[in-house]
Amino acid sequence: MIATILICGTFAAQAQMIKVADLEKYAKQRYGEKWLDAAQNLSTTLQLDKNQSLTYQQVIEVPGKTRAQLYVALNYWATATFKDKQAITLNDKDAGVIIISSSINNIVEHTGTLNSYSVSITPVIRLDIKDGRVRVTFTVQSYDILTDTSGGWLSFDESDRRTYGDSKRKKEDKTNAHLYDEQWEIARHYPFVSSDPQKRTCAKALVMTHAYSNAVIDKVEEALKNGIVGNDDDNW
Repeated sequence: MIATILICGTFAAQAQMIKVADLEKYAKQRYGEKWLDAAQNLSTTLQLDKNQSLTYQQVIEVPGKTRAQLYVALNYWATATFKDKQAITLNDKDAGVIIISSSINNIVEHTGTLNSYSVSITPVIRLDIKDGRVRVTFTVQSYDILTDTSGGWLSFDESDRRTYGDSKRKKEDKTNAHLYDEQWEIARHYPFVSSDPQKRTCAKALVMTHAYSNAVIDKVEEALKNGIVGNDDDNW
C-alpha cells in the first residue's frame, strides 16, 4: 500500500539483514532492470517530507497483543538484526518508542565517465508502539558517497592513478569504513532534479533505498506477527 510520502511497504549493513546482491535482485524483480526508468516511475508516487527527506510509514495491526508484548518482540528483532551496539539510539519502554540508525553499505557501485562512486545509506527507523499496533517510520535524507576520482571510464590506468589532492578516497581505502567524502541530499538529485549529472548513480540509489524500506517494514511485520524464529510464543 503506497500513499504519497507515506509508503506502506513490505531487507542492515551492520547486521546485514539482507545482502546487497539479494536486495538488488529483489529490486530488479519488483521494479525492472532499467534504473533510470524505475526511478522515474517511482517518483510519480513519492514525495519528500517537510525536511526534504524520503520517508516511508506503515501502521501494522497486531490484534490481541499488548504494548508490553510488542515492545519485547521489537527489542528481540532489533537486537537480533542490528549487531552494531550503537544502532539502537533510543529505547524508551514508557514512551513506547524504539529508534534505530544503522548503515547499509555499498548499495550502489557505479563507474561514470571520470569518477566511480560507492553509495551507502543510513536510514533512521522509528518504531512507535501501542496496544495492538506498531507504527514504523523509515527515513533517509541523503546518500553517503565515496568517490574515486581515478576510477572512471576515461581515467588514467592503474599505474598512473590520480588522487585529486588526496581529497577523495579510493574505494579500497579501508582506514575508516564510516567516513564518506560527501553526502548527496536526495532532494537535490535525480529523479527529483531531472538535470542531475549523477542521475545514473542516483537513479539506482533511489530504487535500492525504496526496496530496502519495503524489506525493513516486511521484516518488522513478520517479527510482530510470527516471531523471529517461528517458535517464540507463549506455548512452551
